[in-house]
Amino acid sequence: MVEEQELVTALQTDGAKEAAFRELVAQYKERLYWQIRNMVLDHDDADDVLQNTFIKIFRNIKSFKGESKLHTWMYRIAANESITFLNKKARRNNVSIDNVKDNAVRKLETDVYFEGDQLQLEFQKAIATLPEKQRLIFTMKYFEDHTFEELSEILETSVGGLKSSYHIAVKKITEFIKNHDETL
Repeated sequence: MVEEQELVTALQTDGAKEAAFRELVAQYKERLYWQIRNMVLDHDDADDVLQNTFIKIFRNIKSFKGESKLHTWMYRIAANESITFLNKKARRNNVSIDNVKDNAVRKLETDVYFEGDQLQLEFQKAIATLPEKQRLIFTMKYFEDHTFEELSEILETSVGGLKSSYHIAVKKITEFIKNHDETL
């Protein structure tokens, strides 16, 4: 595994950029995929958003100034691409963002890539009811195990605000599952 600073230098050097980018993709594709998948839910959509994320990273790597860590910058791009994708999908289908989320959850029940049981499906349904920003914070903290300090860098917001949003999300998820546990 190449050190981050070496990788950034290689990515910003014309002769080494392509090989460095292949290394970057190898190191980060799975982590970024799961961050995106937790937002958009659908495997095919996650693949599309991941591809768009890497295209954006490749095109903009020269403008990366190193004021944050490379992975922080990439997670921010992936988060923004996920939200943009969901909003575009809602506009393209002329439906609300809630309808897009509901459809994604319904598709999860028949998704061959989803290996969860009924409880995990209910958990995903509960997460899908959260507003975009709360869902992003919850999924990055819960599934990716980011610290609040890392999330603060990635999402460019205060640690206190993140903690509050995360705890409100946990309460909403808990309440959703309590109200739907008769189906489990």
